[in-house]
Amino acid sequence: MHDTLTLAAAGLAGMALGGLFFAGLWWTVRLGVTSRRPGLWLIASLLLRMNMILAGLWLTGHGNWQRLLACLLGIGLARTIVMILVRPATRTRQQRALRTSHAS
Repeated sequence: MHDTLTLAAAGLAGMALGGLFFAGLWWTVRLGVTSRRPGLWLIASLLLRMNMILAGLWLTGHGNWQRLLACLLGIGLARTIVMILVRPATRTRQQRALRTSHAS
């Protein structure tokens, strides 16, 4: 029971780390497009995000490969969630939204 809770906590920590990492990447790209120095934004953000992920993995894993794996799986799950949340609307979704807004 204790191991299950520890692994679940490591997975949640990974989801939090991954959410911060990928949301930070999305934010950086949006700011970098309008910035005069996009390279500076991207490099600074990369260094900050990588240090955050590495520190989080080191603290969460703490020498245990199962916790490290759970944390990595949480990061992967967070990536999937962030990708779903920030993807641009496809043409069919836009058309569907237009049809439903005109129908009401």
